[in-house]
Formats: sequence, structure tokens, C-alpha cells
Amino acid sequence: MNKLLSSAVLLLVMISPCSHAQIDPQFPIVEALSWTDSSYLAKQRARVDRLTRENTGTPIRGDKSDLNTLQRVIDRELVANDDKLTLQALGVVLADVMLSDEPALAWKIYEDRRGRSRALCINDTKDCLFPVTMLSRRMKVGLKPDVKKVYVEAMELVGAQLPELPYGEKREYLPY
Repeated sequence: MNKLLSSAVLLLVMISPCSHAQIDPQFPIVEALSWTDSSYLAKQRARVDRLTRENTGTPIRGDKSDLNTLQRVIDRELVANDDKLTLQALGVVLADVMLSDEPALAWKIYEDRRGRSRALCINDTKDCLFPVTMLSRRMKVGLKPDVKKVYVEAMELVGAQLPELPYGEKREYLPY
């Protein structure tokens, strides 16, 4: 009986932290970007702009044409799989295209038990996308992601969380 009781107590101790983490009302925390975060994102955009101007002759414009530019970078393998900083910079440019297409999104800091991330979040919610790593995680393992497909899937995911448009209009996130 004593051994059974010890096992039960041990099991409860092992489960408790997991249960507590799931119901912890403190996380996630979503807050505005700091000046440092905004500066970091600007440097990441500049990194990709420099890369694309030098290797494709195309600047980063902050619109949907950037999806084609990002695809050329990926197809030509202009970024090494282990260049985490530049791979994530591609995600910043992808996020900017998403942001230009959906006014309900904003750059925010998303913090949970795993850490702090820059994310695109729906205004006044804790619903966020993490586009900084949408391309880099795929490319790191040698894949060549279809940028337009990643864009459309992410935008449809976020669009499903937004309030309905007036007059029954549908949101369409066409990649061109």
C-alpha cells in the first residue's frame, strides 16, 4: 500500500507542472515591438534587399511582387541552409507582404514559456502567425518551399480568425 501511495504521489508531481503550464493565465503575452525589435526587423529587410539587388537585380518592394523575388532566392539557392539569420530575414519579408495584405495584422512580440518571438498578430488578440520561421525551417532541412503556397495557407489560416466582412464578402489572398 505504501509503495502504491508513493507511486501515486510521484505521478502527481510529474503531471502537475505540465498541467500548470497549460492553464497558466500569464502566458502567452502579446505586446508591442520595442525600438530594438523594430530596428532588428529593418536590418533584416535591408539584408534581403541587398541580397536580391545584388543577385537578381530586384529590390524588395513590400508588396506581393516580393513573393516572386523570394522564390527566385530560394530556387537559385542564394542562402546557405545553415545561414539562420538570412533565412529568417526572408521570413521577415514574407511577413511584410502578409501585413500589407491584411490590415488586421500587426508586428508584435509573442512570449510564452518557450521564449520570445516576433510575430504577426491579429489586432487586440493573442492569435498570431510566426512567418519569420515559415521559410527558414523548411530550407534548413534542404527543402525548397513554394513561397506563394506558404503565403496563401498562412493568410487563409489567419483569415479564418477574423470577423466576417460586411455584405458576406469573402477574403481572398491571391499570391499575385
